[in-house]
Amino acid sequence: MVSAITVTVCELHEQPATLEADWTALVQHVRDAGSDLVLLPEMPFSPWPAATPPPEDEAESTQGWEEAMRAHAAWLARLPELGSARRAPIVVGTRPILRNGRRMNEGFVWTAETGLRGVHAKFHLPDEEGFWEASWYERGPGDFRVTEVAGIRIGFLICSELWFYAHARAYMAQGVHLLAVPRATPHSSVDKWIAGGRVAGVVAGAYCLSSNLCGSGIEVGTFGGAGWVTDPEAKLLALTDADTPFQTVRIDLAAADAAKHTYPRYLPG
Repeated sequence: MVSAITVTVCELHEQPATLEADWTALVQHVRDAGSDLVLLPEMPFSPWPAATPPPEDEAESTQGWEEAMRAHAAWLARLPELGSARRAPIVVGTRPILRNGRRMNEGFVWTAETGLRGVHAKFHLPDEEGFWEASWYERGPGDFRVTEVAGIRIGFLICSELWFYAHARAYMAQGVHLLAVPRATPHSSVDKWIAGGRVAGVVAGAYCLSSNLCGSGIEVGTFGGAGWVTDPEAKLLALTDADTPFQTVRIDLAAADAAKHTYPRYLPG
């Protein structure tokens, strides 16, 4: 049983012109830190698809989604670069997909041994300036089940899903070790998101990890960065910013196990 792991959160520019430099720096950081798990932002490998409403012409809309899928596929093929010949981290993030003809935003887990595996499709979708997600793609089936990888129990809360604390509570009952919160959120609401992450971690009795896009590219301003790691008691362990876009910390999974038996987690639902 794994007792402690080294985790990395990050902020990445959503513009392709700066992504290559961001990626090169992230690869070096992850290798130097010996990261066991890396969390990427929400759909990070193409310009943010939901920045504007989809074209009314269905063919144009389909083309736009397929371009985002192709861009992600090309970058996801480079995930092995984050590791070395002897060691490769678990990588967690989201990607645009087509499943049975339906567009979705799918949370995935990648390992060198198993490759890329889709585990959860985003269920709570905003639809407003800069975030026309419900217009661009469909919600998933609402399946909030823990994913276990190398003894680590991971629960996905993709961006807006963070605010539905019943899911965090359900993950707690499944023995979750860490909540993975890939985001695409603006600079104007950074403090609100950090507060939400701390509460979700307390509710779940788990570490909460989040990575976010940064830089210009949306209608309502700039993406806010501020990737974080919090512990089960809401302590902020790490926070990224423009000067420190990658943060790595060691977390004790036994602390998440123990937290399930302390206040407020033991209270009956």
